Amino acid sequence: MNRIQKKLEEKKKLLSIYFTAGYPTTQDTIPILMALEKSGVDLIEIGLPFSDPLADGTTIQESAATALKNGMATEVIFNQLKDVRKKITVPLLLMGYFNPILQFGVENFCQKCYETGIDGLIIPDLPIQVYEEFYKNTFEKNGLIPIFLITPQTDNERINRIDSISDGFIYMVSNNGTTGAKKTFEKEQSEYFKRIFAMKLKHPQIVGFGISNKDTFYQATKFTSGAIIGSAFIQMLSRDGLGGIDAFIKSIR
Repeated sequence: MNRIQKKLEEKKKLLSIYFTAGYPTTQDTIPILMALEKSGVDLIEIGLPFSDPLADGTTIQESAATALKNGMATEVIFNQLKDVRKKITVPLLLMGYFNPILQFGVENFCQKCYETGIDGLIIPDLPIQVYEEFYKNTFEKNGLIPIFLITPQTDNERINRIDSISDGFIYMVSNNGTTGAKKTFEKEQSEYFKRIFAMKLKHPQIVGFGISNKDTFYQATKFTSGAIIGSAFIQMLSRDGLGGIDAFIKSIR
């Protein structure tokens, strides 16, 4: 069983943290992973920096630009992660846009993920039809769980289809905008969370976009299995450095 699937069986509200590989510095990837595992997070998403991150808000865009300027690249990430499973047991996912993966070579990319112990991939701009037709076998051969996204505008037919082809969790985007930390969720988001909960999907949902503190984590997980924090975590790294990681995680739950 994949590490993501094992984690999803735990009877708790899961906290996943996203950070951009290569930020604040190129050498911070492994120290950040180790600090996050020590602080008790459940899942970690490692962001692949890209020069045209359309779905990302200002914070993640700026972190990606800095990472690229620092020299971060796909090959560098895999070199850094080659011995990660000697130090880290928490489920790890890579999240990024499809263009850099395509340039690297999908077969080669997935093989590298298998070799380094990556458990899943979140590729927001990879259509599920394209995944099923061209890449499903490659993912499965390398033990990779694809994570698909839904938004408040996703219709029930598509949500049910995503549920039917999922093996892990469904990434539930909280709004139709870009990523970014929020202080609270509006009534529209709360109704969306309730609507998806009422569908009784087979696979758990984890909410991303907008979670920044204990209140938004609670709101996001009231009707779901967990929440993802990205922008607020990166803002903390910019402000407090790696030394602030433990206090940040403890402030969430």
